[in-house]
Amino acid sequence: MIDAASIRDIIEVYSKHGWSLRRVLLSDGLRNSLGDVANLFGNASLRDSDIDAAWFSRATKNDGTAWEIRHLSTAPFALLVVVKDEASELEDALLDTEERLRETTKKRITGH
Repeated sequence: MIDAASIRDIIEVYSKHGWSLRRVLLSDGLRNSLGDVANLFGNASLRDSDIDAAWFSRATKNDGTAWEIRHLSTAPFALLVVVKDEASELEDALLDTEERLRETTKKRITGH
């Protein structure tokens, strides 16, 4: 399981490249092992989940926003989705990407 220091490093790398931490998905296990999640994740929205991941975003050149979901584990893995700046599309796009991450990480763990 990933630790708080490794998560801080991930956040720092994304921040260095212009990404903002926006949302964090946490399982009960990781939330309990991290302790003070409010301090670790700052103003990001925290959500209970069956996967551990962090959503980062930054503006694109074409009236959109790039969102990248980074699996919070020792094996780096991330998925990217670009959404036009329309709120109606955003939630569906993020939920679809979360499901892809869920399926992909399950396959990586189980081999199926």
